[in-house]
Amino acid sequence: MPHLENMVLCRESQVSILQSLFGERHHFSFPSIFIYGHTASGKTYVTQTLLKTLELPHVFVNCVECFTSRLLLEQILNKLNHLSSSEGGSSTQITCETLNDFVRLFKQVTKAESLKDQTVYIVLDKAEYLRDMEANLLPGFLRLQELTGRNVTVLFLSEIVWEKFRPNTGCFEPFVLYFPDYSIGNLQKILSHDHPPEYSADFYAAYINILLGVFYTVCRDLKELRHLAVLNFPKYCEPVVKGEANERDTRKLWRNIEPHLKRAMQTVYLREISSSQWEKLQKDDTDPAQLKGLSAYTQVELPYYSKFILIAAYLASYNPARTDKRFFLKHHGKIKKTNFLKKHEKTSNHLLGPKPFPLDRLLAILYSIVDSRVAPTANIFSQITSLVTLQLLTLVGHDDQLDGPKYKCTVSLDFIRAIARTVNFDIIKYLYDFL
Repeated sequence: MPHLENMVLCRESQVSILQSLFGERHHFSFPSIFIYGHTASGKTYVTQTLLKTLELPHVFVNCVECFTSRLLLEQILNKLNHLSSSEGGSSTQITCETLNDFVRLFKQVTKAESLKDQTVYIVLDKAEYLRDMEANLLPGFLRLQELTGRNVTVLFLSEIVWEKFRPNTGCFEPFVLYFPDYSIGNLQKILSHDHPPEYSADFYAAYINILLGVFYTVCRDLKELRHLAVLNFPKYCEPVVKGEANERDTRKLWRNIEPHLKRAMQTVYLREISSSQWEKLQKDDTDPAQLKGLSAYTQVELPYYSKFILIAAYLASYNPARTDKRFFLKHHGKIKKTNFLKKHEKTSNHLLGPKPFPLDRLLAILYSIVDSRVAPTANIFSQITSLVTLQLLTLVGHDDQLDGPKYKCTVSLDFIRAIARTVNFDIIKYLYDFL
C-alpha cells in the first residue's frame, strides 16, 4: 500500500506482520498481540496509523489515564458504544464494575451491525500499568475472544518485555512483536521527511545530518531529536535568510550553528528551559545560566554526598583511569611527566566527550575526595540511583556478564564548578590535560 508506506517510514517489516495478522475484516484475527520496544520506537504511531488507514473498528485506551480497572473497562465499552451508535447503539454512558460485567456488556455492544461481521480491535497503550490492577484483568484481556465468543483482538503496547507480564499461574500466550530502535539512517530519513516547504529537501537533510552528528551519541529518542530539529533550524538557516551564505555553504552554516548546538546539549535536551525561553536565548544571545527557571541547573540543590558523587563521576568521565594513582593516592611514588603526555593525547579529554567508568572506580574516587570517612551504605547507592534518575548520570550498561554497571557524567564543567564551590572543592587541579 503506497499511501501507508509514505506515512510510516522505516517500519515496513512491522507493518507487513501486523497486516498479515489482521487478515480480512471478517476473519478471526489472533486473540492478542503484544508489541514492545523502547520509547519513541513507533509502536503507538504505527498501530494507530495502520488501524485508521485500513478503517478498522478499534478503540484506543491509555492505561496511564485509566488508573483503575473500572475506569479502563468503562472507557473501552463507551468508546465501542460510540462506534456502534450510528447503527442504533445507545448513546448513554455505560457503567461497569467487574470483568464479568465487562464480558456481558461487551457482547451487547458488539451486536451492532457495524461491528457484527468484522474484527474489533482494542489497543491498550502503556500496558505495563495493567500489572498493578486486579489479577484477573490481564488474563481476561488475553482470552477476551474466547470469553465473549466475538471477533475481537486486543493489542498491548509496552516498553517492557512480555516475560515481565506473564502471570505465575500461566495464561494464554499472545503473539509478540518487537519494535527495534531506529538506526541513525532511519532517524536521518524520518527527520528529513519533515523539511519545511520553503527550503529544499537536500538543504534540510544536510542540517539533520549535522544535528545527528552532535546528538546521536547521547540521544536516540525520535521525539527529542524532532524537538531539537525544530528549535535549532531557524538559527541554522539564519545566514541564508540574511543573504550572507547560500544553501551550499555548509562550512559557514556549521560555524553559525555549532555554539547553539552546544548550548542545546546543556539545556533543551534535559528540558532545563521552555521552548519560548530557548527562542529568546537564541534571539538575544543570552547565557543559559542567566535564565531563571524552575529547573535551571544553577538552582539545583543536591544532597551533600550527591555533590561529591557527581564531582567524582565527572573526574572519572574525563580523566584516564591511569591518572587516578597520581591524583588520589598520597604516596604514589615518582611518576614521569612523559608518561602522561603522549603525542596522541594532545587533544583535551574534555573535547573527546565523557567516557564510561565502572562503579568501583566512582566509589574509589569518592572516598578519596571526601574529607570525612564515608561508608558504602545503601544511602550512597540510592543517591547514585537518584542522579541517574535526574539524568545527571547515564547508565550505559555492561561490557560483559562479569563486569559491573558503567556510568557516564552528562553535565558540563560549569555545572560541576558551581557544585564544587558549594563544598569548597577545587575541581581544576584534578582535571588532567584540560587547561
